[in-house]
Amino acid sequence: MKLRILFYILATLLFIVWALTFNIILKDAHGIMFYLIEGTIILSLGFLVYFYRKVIKPFQTIGNGMELLREQDFSSRLRKVGQMEADRIVEIFNRMMEQLKNERLQVREQNHFLDLLINASPMGVIILDFEDRISILNTAAIRFLNVPNGNNLEGRTFKELESPLANELMVLKKGTTKTIRFGDSMIYRCSLLSFADRGASHPFVLIESLTSEVMKAEKKAYEKVIRMIAHEVNNTTAGISSTLESVIDALQETPTTDDLTNMRDVMSICVERCYNMSHFITNFADVVKIPEPQLELVNLNEQVKASKIFMENICNSRNIKLHLDLCTDIPMVNIDTSLFEQVITNIVKNSAESIGNNGDIFIKTTTSPIVLEIADTGPGISKEVETKLFSPFFSTKPNGQGIGLIFIREVLMKHHCDFSLRTCPDGLTRFNIYFASHSTS
Repeated sequence: MKLRILFYILATLLFIVWALTFNIILKDAHGIMFYLIEGTIILSLGFLVYFYRKVIKPFQTIGNGMELLREQDFSSRLRKVGQMEADRIVEIFNRMMEQLKNERLQVREQNHFLDLLINASPMGVIILDFEDRISILNTAAIRFLNVPNGNNLEGRTFKELESPLANELMVLKKGTTKTIRFGDSMIYRCSLLSFADRGASHPFVLIESLTSEVMKAEKKAYEKVIRMIAHEVNNTTAGISSTLESVIDALQETPTTDDLTNMRDVMSICVERCYNMSHFITNFADVVKIPEPQLELVNLNEQVKASKIFMENICNSRNIKLHLDLCTDIPMVNIDTSLFEQVITNIVKNSAESIGNNGDIFIKTTTSPIVLEIADTGPGISKEVETKLFSPFFSTKPNGQGIGLIFIREVLMKHHCDFSLRTCPDGLTRFNIYFASHSTS
């Protein structure tokens, strides 16, 4: 098309040059030939003007429109050129540009709304590229993954992240949903799904935290069970103990024989067992009746030192060495000192029982963030046991009641502390307690 237009223009110009040359040669000539040549030149110039308005200018206008499309400039419009067919094309083109502008604006607004919705969502959202690398993730996902430098995860795979949750997501199959429970009592429902992106299946992960809902349901269930059992058992054991003690007192006034002595001994054992049963049930009831913490600002290092005497008594009988590594800064935390003393003592007691005899327990404090870490050289926690650690009534001990970790969990949650319990690659089993940031001096 361009070559044809250029050919027409070139031919017209050559004709004009020829006519002008011929006109110069015949400048002295008179008559019809001179006027014929002059008329032909005028007509040729008129034809060029007409050709420019009807062909060249519309063609340039359409070319400008193609350039706007190429640059995706949907805000500019084409002017009409005064040629009916070309003006129809310009009108259609301008309507198309207006529609494209509106659609682009709508897409941008929708994308902006989706970005706000994803970032504000309590569910973790991780969008992966076609090589299973993280391309987009929201604030909740960063919090759930809980890895150092959580703001620089884009472009990395789950395998490259030092996160227990990332390890579970790495083996999650497409189109499946899995509930995952960790040693920090956190519970997640994770789904690996996909959406269509330019005709291809684009993977993404949804992470929903079930921790608070499950804990509320568990607590409601075991509180009801404990209250019912405690009521029935205490009433029964109290009646039995009272009756047996009355019988023992009556037998004391009768002449002593071997049979009576044996009977009194058996009854005394039964009374003792009743008291033990009552104490056993009371321990469960105490978990339900944990008081609200009376918070005060204290030095965490001093709190650890104050609990040292109790911890040493636990360790000395088992030949376990207790090592303190307290930070030089002063970590100030808002805690209930009485409840936290019980928490620290229970954690150390669990560590000592895990070690058995001849081992080490390391207690460490840090600032920025403020963390209390209690690590032991015990045999470690298996993956199967880790998922059940904070479940009600679960215990790995032969005579365990399964309430020690529940008590610790309830106290820490009342203090709004994050925590984790797991065996690390270096072989140490660590119980980490993360405190809310506070001023240090």
